[in-house]
Amino acid sequence: MIRRPRGTQDVGPDEAPAWQWVETVARETAARFGFHEARTPTFEEAALFERGVGDATDVVQKEMYRFRDRGERLMSLRPESTAGIVRAFVENHWDAPGLPVKLYYIQSHFRYERPQQGRYREHHQFGAELFGAPGPQADAEVILLAVRFLERLGARDLSVRLNSIGCEVCRPGYREALVAYYTPHVDELCPDCQRRLAHNPLRLLDCKVPADQALKAQAPRSRDHLCATCADHERTLTGQLGLLRVPWQIDPTLVRGLDYYTRTVFEVHDRDGFAIVGGGRYDRLMQELGGPAMPGVGFGLGIERLLQYLSSVGLAPPGHLGPKVFVAARDEDARRVAWMVADRLRQAGIAAEWDLLDRSLKAQFRIADRAGATHVVILGPAELSTGSASVRDLRTSEQAIVPMDALEGAIRGQTA
Repeated sequence: MIRRPRGTQDVGPDEAPAWQWVETVARETAARFGFHEARTPTFEEAALFERGVGDATDVVQKEMYRFRDRGERLMSLRPESTAGIVRAFVENHWDAPGLPVKLYYIQSHFRYERPQQGRYREHHQFGAELFGAPGPQADAEVILLAVRFLERLGARDLSVRLNSIGCEVCRPGYREALVAYYTPHVDELCPDCQRRLAHNPLRLLDCKVPADQALKAQAPRSRDHLCATCADHERTLTGQLGLLRVPWQIDPTLVRGLDYYTRTVFEVHDRDGFAIVGGGRYDRLMQELGGPAMPGVGFGLGIERLLQYLSSVGLAPPGHLGPKVFVAARDEDARRVAWMVADRLRQAGIAAEWDLLDRSLKAQFRIADRAGATHVVILGPAELSTGSASVRDLRTSEQAIVPMDALEGAIRGQTA
């Protein structure tokens, strides 16, 4: 038997409602904030991610799914969406109607890494990108979208962790300070951090290896090297979050894992420190990918990781909000009518099923209960002869005879 690839998952009927719930709330919340959906190809030229994400990052060095197509072009399954969204923005002139442009996505990503709980080689993200607004108001808007989305799912006691990693003016000085601090200790570092020291010193602060934590705790802080503009940006942002009553704290070790970030980086955590959302500002990415100079800020969150979190804190999708009907038939004549009644209810906006296997009435009631039906519409000789149906409310066990032309209203009235 052929089995699914390692690091992937199947989503069946029991799990799908949670996915649908999260995706629906994501779309509705994004729309309330004026964000519009964007979709990009599952694969792109590998150079897009090498230039955008950074060729020294773990994503590019270790995790990208690269392949050559039949034209010998080097392609990659997308490991993240921001670079692809930026490419599409430039190529399709999505700024033509004016700035700012607010976009969101719900897409699959692919990274070859060790599978673990909540992390898969094929995973899915909900993310948002805001282009054309350089001020801290845009940072606050994106952070607020992430927080309000999680709150609509029922999450509580959320807080935002912030850091500023500077800009092209002040970051070189900070980079030099990190290199000067870590170089005497290079032999003490893990192999990954030895490589980071040479190619991407900021990622030293992202290291999770226990032996490197003591060094990291005493490392220079980016906030001590900020230029006046970056410091003012951070000060204004934290003030706006305070006005919105969004709890925040500065985390000087927060750098995120991708090279394109500038100034603001952030994560949204729950009360126990579980990181649910991550993002930040990337004001030079579009220009680096061949587009115009255009500021951007955004976030991404893994849906699998979010579902794991929601389950761990007892949050689940709400039950079926409207009536759900099972049309049961007592005999062959009634079965011919049951199909038409089910179709009529569906066209009226009521979820309806009927028995496809000619089972007994008792068995049909068991199927209705298993399907989560709120009502059973019963058809038999007596009902057909009078142009009516028996309607049983499975929640109360009450049953009534209802004229066929009043069926939809009666079911909706019992559910109101």
